[in-house]
Amino acid sequence: MKADVQPIIQVKDLYKRFGGLVAVDHVSLDIHPGEVVGLLGDNGAGKSTLIKMISGAYKPDGGQILLDGQSVSFATPLEARRRGIETIYQDLALCENLDASANIFLGRERMRHQLGILRVLHRSFMLRESRQVLDQLDIRIPELRNPIRQLSGGQRQAVSIARAVYWKARLMIMDEPTAALGVPEQLKVLELIRTLRDQDVPVILISHNMQDVFAVADRVIVMRRGSKAGERKVSETNENEVVSLMVGAEYTQVIKQLHDAPDLHITTHDESEKDVR
Repeated sequence: MKADVQPIIQVKDLYKRFGGLVAVDHVSLDIHPGEVVGLLGDNGAGKSTLIKMISGAYKPDGGQILLDGQSVSFATPLEARRRGIETIYQDLALCENLDASANIFLGRERMRHQLGILRVLHRSFMLRESRQVLDQLDIRIPELRNPIRQLSGGQRQAVSIARAVYWKARLMIMDEPTAALGVPEQLKVLELIRTLRDQDVPVILISHNMQDVFAVADRVIVMRRGSKAGERKVSETNENEVVSLMVGAEYTQVIKQLHDAPDLHITTHDESEKDVR
């Protein structure tokens, strides 16, 4: 990350509530080009609600989102995608009956004219362009014409990433990208995240796998109970500190007291019977 470069995305005092529940409570953050930011927190911490506001799935109840320094408001995820904010959820939003190239161009298919008036899919163009972006990311899918359902979990994840890169993503949001993947495929996804960083595409990475986050992230932002509990450079923190931010100081102190307490002898039912006898 270049410290003197303007952030791509700035979130200022973002606020969202559902009925009486405050899901995100005045959260602010900046995301710069060429950095990976781990967004961490326990279930219900507000991570998903936050990224859904950034990506246009939810409308904020308060606060501001700035893209390249200009205030923006996205009515739908499609509007956010058109401005370069790509979100890859765990379900990947791929059509399993279509091949990799068709999924990369899904909803933005390239057409050509045939016989002067008939418009048909420009399959050769989409295959060629898909192969180029996959090669750019060093993604190996031998046969692009095979349906997505025949690909491994890691290959499907790679197709989603390639789709975002092809359509000029300004910001990539990845929600649990390594969940349900085997170790080799997890490592490939982490390698792809590093490639995105090298190409100046910033990534917001949500993951419960702390090792994955520490392997690729430059910074971590921790949320707890809808609020921003802390922000650290990965080089200046460790997993224990991050966990403390996630669970709160009061809980951490209780755990420490239990850990430091002398061993307690708990009398069993059998031992009690022996004493009576």
